[in-house]
Amino acid sequence: HLGNRPGGDIVEKLGGIHKLMNWGGNLLTDSGGFQMVSLLKLAQITEKGVLFQSPVNGSSMLLTPEKSMEIQNQIGADIMMALDDVCPSTSDDEARFIEAAHRTLRWIDRCVEAHKNPQRQNLYGIVQGGLDAKLRDFSLKEMIKRDLPGYAIGGLAGGEDKELFWRVVKMCCDYLPKDKPRYLMGVGYTLDLVVCSALGCDQFDCVYPARTARFGTAITRQGLIKLRKQKYKGDKTLLDPTTSVGRKYTRGYLHEIASKEATGCQLLTMHNIEFLQNFMKELRGSIRQGNFPEFVKEFMRKEYPSGEYPNWAVDALLTAGIRLK
Repeated sequence: HLGNRPGGDIVEKLGGIHKLMNWGGNLLTDSGGFQMVSLLKLAQITEKGVLFQSPVNGSSMLLTPEKSMEIQNQIGADIMMALDDVCPSTSDDEARFIEAAHRTLRWIDRCVEAHKNPQRQNLYGIVQGGLDAKLRDFSLKEMIKRDLPGYAIGGLAGGEDKELFWRVVKMCCDYLPKDKPRYLMGVGYTLDLVVCSALGCDQFDCVYPARTARFGTAITRQGLIKLRKQKYKGDKTLLDPTTSVGRKYTRGYLHEIASKEATGCQLLTMHNIEFLQNFMKELRGSIRQGNFPEFVKEFMRKEYPSGEYPNWAVDALLTAGIRLK
């Protein structure tokens, strides 16, 4: 998206993404590969790259591994993702999964060759293979041979069965190097974050906190608060004492603007992102303090007071040494 508007060259002229955003922390840019799924009707995939039709003005853009690296080098993020060939996890086209896994490896080699700033920008490769254990094993072994700064687990969180999802995550985490970041792409629900952290994932991203905010929903430890509901009209209760937005605005006020005005979406996005940042800070702290299993059990008790935990989560956590039942 930044490559399309305002363009990598403009971001570079303005001093890079950190100066453009006035942000001193780390930043990650994706390669554009996911748009093969999200904008599939506007994309044509070939060995050369992906031909996109802009959803903004209809113009065409050929995104190759080399072009993706050029744009990401111009943007200047600390972590940049290789362009990969993404096949939806729910597809039943076995040949397409094989094609995507092999092409992703050919493209990572082109990305490495085109990367102009490896001393400062860390290029991650993305493991593909769908839900097929043999194909995942092939992709894992080949990707690790490239000896990259970090590795991502891609092609999941697309609606696949959770039993299959967690087993693929575990397989990848068990095999990927322990001394390099293991990044699970597209995961942001609190339960998924807890379970996949237990399985060995270090890094996550997801549109969930911003997307759910646009529908007028706030994430809290007491569950989701759907502020468009009439029961919040006139409610003087503050949203949530754990975030800066939640301490300032009442549920009644947010009800009036949620999903109706841009301000409502912005405030709820800020709240949801801060909530998840705080949540992950607590999770990391429990790992450092050696009481992560207790953190997990307490989270599950609050999330499921009836004790009826999802079976997939129980099974996954058990393999990580955390027994819930």
